[in-house]
Amino acid sequence: MPDFLRPDDQLRALRPLVPTETPADAATDTVGDFLHATLRPVLKLQNELLLAAVADFVRDHHIALDTADATTQQRLLTELLSRNTKLRATVIGLVTALFTAAEYAYYRTQRPELNRRLLALAQQRVLGQTAAVGALAIA
Repeated sequence: MPDFLRPDDQLRALRPLVPTETPADAATDTVGDFLHATLRPVLKLQNELLLAAVADFVRDHHIALDTADATTQQRLLTELLSRNTKLRATVIGLVTALFTAAEYAYYRTQRPELNRRLLALAQQRVLGQTAAVGALAIA
């Protein structure tokens, strides 16, 4: 093997380490393993891009986050992330673009469940950084 890494190895090398707590008696849960080994690190890596994409949708849809209180901001972002199919597809694309070939093959077999989990994790990330989304939306 040459001194340089293969593309799949390069993708994995980009990802931050995300500590996980797995119960010692946990049964083999490949979807759960994929969530911790792939989805969480990729979402963490793509955090800035995720926030920017959501902020763009906030701006494009004229959602007034800057004048809303914190509870209303969270509700508006939750509605946007749950109902806007273009945004949901964008978020899925931001994450799946950084899958290795093997990860993408697995993703294809479990697409509905993994999309559900991916979007839930993305929503948690965005809601946890509502102020940052608001700042990006008005910038």
